[in-house]
Amino acid sequence: MPDHFDHTVAGAGRDVLAALQAALGDAVLAGEAIPTRNLRDWSSMDAVRPLAVVRPDSTEGVATAMRVCARHGVAVVPQGGLTGLCGGALPIAGAVALSLERLTGIEEIDPAASTITVRAGTPLEAVQQAASDAGFLMPLDLGARGSCAIGGNISTNAGGNRVLRYGMAREMVLGLEVVLPDGTIMTSLNKMLKNNAGYDLRQLFIGSEGTLGIVTRAVLRLFPQPASVSAALCGVASYAGVLALLDAARRELGAQLSAFEVMWPDYWRVVTGMNGVRNPLAGEHAFTVLVETHGSDAAIDPGRFQDWLERQAEAGTVVDAAVAQSIADVQAFWRTRDAAGEFVQVLGVHESFDIGLPVGAIDDFTAACRDALQARLPGVIALFYGHVADGNLHIVSNLPGAATQPKQAIQETVYGTVQQFGGTVSAEHGIGLSKKRWLPYTRNPVELDLMRTIKRALDPAGLLNPGKVF
Repeated sequence: MPDHFDHTVAGAGRDVLAALQAALGDAVLAGEAIPTRNLRDWSSMDAVRPLAVVRPDSTEGVATAMRVCARHGVAVVPQGGLTGLCGGALPIAGAVALSLERLTGIEEIDPAASTITVRAGTPLEAVQQAASDAGFLMPLDLGARGSCAIGGNISTNAGGNRVLRYGMAREMVLGLEVVLPDGTIMTSLNKMLKNNAGYDLRQLFIGSEGTLGIVTRAVLRLFPQPASVSAALCGVASYAGVLALLDAARRELGAQLSAFEVMWPDYWRVVTGMNGVRNPLAGEHAFTVLVETHGSDAAIDPGRFQDWLERQAEAGTVVDAAVAQSIADVQAFWRTRDAAGEFVQVLGVHESFDIGLPVGAIDDFTAACRDALQARLPGVIALFYGHVADGNLHIVSNLPGAATQPKQAIQETVYGTVQQFGGTVSAEHGIGLSKKRWLPYTRNPVELDLMRTIKRALDPAGLLNPGKVF
């Protein structure tokens, strides 16, 4: 056995390591050769050393690894960009971590079909850039764009900044290639918008968090590059005003409306105090709203957006506003949202939440949640912001000065309030390990039983990403 293998591994572990190395050679890393980055994802959960890390550079390599592990009864944990926040890619001791970091590249852009075919380990930003270079827009976008992998985006049904116009990742996937738990390759790289022939199998794997199969390639929809991008940061005096502004944006801006982000004042104070984040508004407002449009006429759209905003000011819906004069301004406005990913540098260790609620109830929820947290943990911080137009709210919470963060108390309070309001414990980040305790708050017993039935049908030995979701 090669020297880089961990000689303390015994039995089935030693056998599967030898079989993997014989089949895949240098793609297999074990013991001290396992990179630190593969020991954890972006969740706050403790690092775990797997039996080995396998890094195939082809779909057949992924299938070979799965077949070897299935033959030896060894579990496999798929890994993409490792930017997940719920522990979905966290290794399991004694399992093999199967990383797609070498399975990268753009295979084809089809202008007639408006599609791009990509390998699953390709970073989202690389997919966006390839589409842009070809004159198209790949609209899926989130703060981790530079490091997250498109396969991971698909496996968690990622949402992001422009769900309002373009939908979740699910709406962008036309075809998939997937390696099943026994190593079988299902290739269905469909390019057609209409394909109603039998079950839509791709939907089984989108959002399944690597528990049913490993996505290796995907065909994604592309859209025309917008001819114009307009954006404004708006100060609004009440949540009723936020809803009125959203209604006016939907009615008057129509399909051009691409984003409607809402930030509560506690969040706004923290983020605008960070280095590199500029506050273009005067004073403090009950809500700060980022409105963005993607238009098709650079000569007309900016003026139309400006006129719409002036009408909102005349109606008293908007108290103050700053309008982007350039793409640099648009990017600066988005910095107020993307900066949330850097809160650990400001707040230290904290709990992050990604929940969904009926849009009309969101502000009532924030008040109830804040009160419940303060009653249980006096002095606790809770910051609220999110993609409110699609019902997605994010929360950041911690207890300043605490030697150890009261993680369980914060989670019990937040998710208990979510349950009271009929919301979901996950809007776009998935379940992974960290949220599976709370899944019954959102899904009823019949739904959970059906999910388990599907899992047993595709993975009867329970070898693919075990312990995640359920």
